[in-house]
This record gives sequence, C-alpha cells and structure tokens, in this order.
Amino acid sequence: MNPAAAPAHARKLSGAQLQFLRFCLVGASGFAVNLAVYAALLALGLHYLAAATVSFVVAALNNYLWNRGWTFEARDKWWLGQCLRALLVSGVSLGLNQVFLLALVAAGAGHLAAQATAIVLVTPFSFAANKLWAFAGRTAVDAALDPRSKAGHHEAPAF
Repeated sequence: MNPAAAPAHARKLSGAQLQFLRFCLVGASGFAVNLAVYAALLALGLHYLAAATVSFVVAALNNYLWNRGWTFEARDKWWLGQCLRALLVSGVSLGLNQVFLLALVAAGAGHLAAQATAIVLVTPFSFAANKLWAFAGRTAVDAALDPRSKAGHHEAPAF
C-alpha cells in the first residue's frame, strides 16, 4: 500500500498497527459473514452446532483470502503450506468456538448472541496464530511440500 494514498490518520500508524487494523477489518467482515450464514442456516432448520461449523468455514475462507492478499500481504509466499497452516489455525479456532458456544448456550444465552460472543472470544488466539505462524515466512514444511525445492528451484510461486 502506498502510504501517500492512505488517509492522513492512517499514515500515523506503524506497520504493525496498520496490520492489526486491517486484521480487525477483515475480522469484522468475517464476523458479519459468519453471523449471516449462521442465521440463514438456523432459519433453514439446521442444528445450531452444524450451522456454526458451516458458517465458521465460510467465514474462515473469506478471512484467509483477505488476510493473504491484504492484511499480511503474503501473496509471494508459497500458498499450499500457508493455506494448510491457516486451515489448521481455523480448525483449532473452530474447536474453541464450539466449546464457547456450547458453554454459553448451556448457560442460557440465545444461539445468535452465544455465537457472536464465541467469535469475539476466539479472535485473540486466531490473530496471534495467523500472524506468527500461518502467514509467517516460508517454512521448512513449505520447502518439503514444494516439489520444485527438490529439483533445485528455490523461488515460490506467487499464487
């Protein structure tokens, strides 16, 4: 992003602050996607835990694509290893989300309010795991999975 093209208030943010702001904006879009899909699936009669799983996966895909291309600007990283790491982070986040959702519903919260709260509770883990691991630089696992690494090629494709 060209700093001169950013609004004046955004130019005062450090790189890490801007990255966190972007993560929060992406998270807000994922939050909206998650709740919209969840509400639609509940309206169709799907069990609330199944609806939460489907809505979480849809939101995770939304967030992965935006975080890869915009938040962490990780388009130059090898996409398969990155995607697998992000999928693992999403899976752990989903498990945490389900635990919170079950507990909140058992405590008497409505399904939609419980899901919204569960998403907020899982967000700090998700940010840290994505920033420090899923979207980090190319790892040894990436190199091992990349067939070109064995052939002497060292450049990752920019998918």
